[in-house]
Amino acid sequence: MICKLMIAAASAAVFMVSPAVFAQGQFGTADEAKAMLVKAAAGVKADKTKTLDLINKGEGGFLNRDIYPFCFDLSDGKILAVASNNAKQFLGTDIRALKDATGKV
Repeated sequence: MICKLMIAAASAAVFMVSPAVFAQGQFGTADEAKAMLVKAAAGVKADKTKTLDLINKGEGGFLNRDIYPFCFDLSDGKILAVASNNAKQFLGTDIRALKDATGKV
């Protein structure tokens, strides 16, 4: 049985940081986030196990400054892969149960 996955590339900086900061190279761009999303989706389609492993290790171009993919299983909501070391504690967590800083799901 093939699991359905949701893959997202995150970059909060795209929405909240001034152009001057982008010029310094501290944050990724929207185009870079989109390219990573396309790469992650193609990788999962070609070899899911290898791609999820690369994402979890932050290798293979799946960790670029503040841009990284995270993947979860659509059937049970469990987070399967995340490149950010700051989010490793969420592996195996049901994404539907996570809340934002204000307590909203």
